[in-house]
Amino acid sequence: MGLYLNNDKMKEYKVETLIYYSKLTLDGKHIAKSSKKDIQEKLDEYAQNGFKLASTDATSFGAAVYIYLYFERDSKEV
Repeated sequence: MGLYLNNDKMKEYKVETLIYYSKLTLDGKHIAKSSKKDIQEKLDEYAQNGFKLASTDATSFGAAVYIYLYFERDSKEV
C-alpha cells in the first residue's frame, strides 16, 4: 500500500497477487478459466472499499502464473 500525490490529490495504491499453477491438460486455457472467479471476487472486494482497478500484469515462472492486480482510490487522508 502507498500514498502518492497525483494531480493535487492523494492516491492510495494496493497490489494483489494471485498465483496459479499449470497442470497437464488438453485445455490450454485452464488457468484463464479457473482464475476468472477469484479475480472477480478480488475486484468486488476492493470495489466495496472504494478502490478501482488501475492496471494489471502477469508473468510466468516455471509452472506458475502470477497475476498482479493494481488498485487505486482517492486517499481518505489529507
